[in-house]
Amino acid sequence: MELIKPDINIDFISKRRYAAVISVVLILVGLAALVLRGGPNYGVDFAGGTVVQVRFNQSTDAVQIKDLLVPEVLASAVVQRFGDEDNEFLIRAEESDNGLQGMRTALVQKLEQEYGDGSVEVRRVEMVGPQVGKDLRKKGLMAIVYAMVGILIYISWRFELRFAVGAIVALLHDVTLTFGAFSLFDKEIGLPIIAAFLAIIGYSLNDTIIVYDRIRENRGRYNDKSFADLINRSINDTLSRTILTSTTTLLVVLSLFIFGGGVIHDFAFALLIGVIVGTYSSIYVASPMLLLWDKFQNKKVQEKS
Repeated sequence: MELIKPDINIDFISKRRYAAVISVVLILVGLAALVLRGGPNYGVDFAGGTVVQVRFNQSTDAVQIKDLLVPEVLASAVVQRFGDEDNEFLIRAEESDNGLQGMRTALVQKLEQEYGDGSVEVRRVEMVGPQVGKDLRKKGLMAIVYAMVGILIYISWRFELRFAVGAIVALLHDVTLTFGAFSLFDKEIGLPIIAAFLAIIGYSLNDTIIVYDRIRENRGRYNDKSFADLINRSINDTLSRTILTSTTTLLVVLSLFIFGGGVIHDFAFALLIGVIVGTYSSIYVASPMLLLWDKFQNKKVQEKS
């Protein structure tokens, strides 16, 4: 299926400097949000503590729930609405050294004193110790690092080192922008989000390799073209495939984001941002990096001669 005419020739490469400015601005906005919020908003998986999801038979609000529980049941807590309903909430507490059953019982008893017997349903309780959370956080980060190293080795073997460097820069760009979006919207980072980051890396890499494959093919086909024109031609050749893949993927992820419910909302949000920036980076980050590398190498040769 061809959405784009085969002979289309959009000049993407000439806009690379504008794209670089946009990327830098978005990254700085994300980093500023991270600093202003005092660091990442780690979920219970990474920060440790307890999260309780409760559902009421009647409408209530987060402030009232918090006033009931703190400090009689919990030393401190953050209560926020969960999903689209006005009777379901997440209660987050730093306590993680008490038994799950004891905390659950005390919490339900206190809430039922206010709302009535049988008015509260505890839908899930998760507890992670601070040391376990720290260990999970370290392993999650290392999973991303190992994925990057593996990609660097694989692309260096399949293509060339400059292709591998371009791909890694694009992947770092994608993960950084997605991480910045999480900081900007104050969303939690936990194990499911690490899984989303790894999925983003895989999606973005696949899109980048498609373009790289076409660049390699066109090097032998268009000997009379400059390297910039060759890259531009390759991006245009794969544009139809890129649009089809990105659009169909976005439709699925958008459906998860809208209709998937609160449990996978943040996971779907990460994928939504990742698919958009991954498609963008394969055109405006990974490919221009090849041109930058080529110009740098030519400059070194000229200086030596």
